[in-house]
Amino acid sequence: MTKILVVDDSPSLRQMLQIILQNSGHDVVCAEDGKQAIEIVSEVQFDLILSDFNMPQLTGPEFISRLRQLPQYRFTPVILLTTETDEDKKQLGRDAGASGWLKKPFDPEQLVVTVNSLLN
Repeated sequence: MTKILVVDDSPSLRQMLQIILQNSGHDVVCAEDGKQAIEIVSEVQFDLILSDFNMPQLTGPEFISRLRQLPQYRFTPVILLTTETDEDKKQLGRDAGASGWLKKPFDPEQLVVTVNSLLN
């Protein structure tokens, strides 16, 4: 079973993502911000990470930059979930090491397709 980390400061969105991904056969752990996520990834290895862009403590790009410094996470797929559509923000995500970008609100089926394609 693949392990997915969901990082988002919205409790309702974390819960929704957890349900969608668990119903698709994934083991899901949630973090409420990038700071908590860094603590979690130091103890557990994940196969894929979904991260919000705008969060307190560490933004999505800041979290991804720190994550990419850990040898075991250099090549782990990371998808940014965000309402941001500005090209500069997308570039910030790419520069930090994001593997992909999904715009909120997202289609649950498209989310599952995207996640599964990055895991295969």
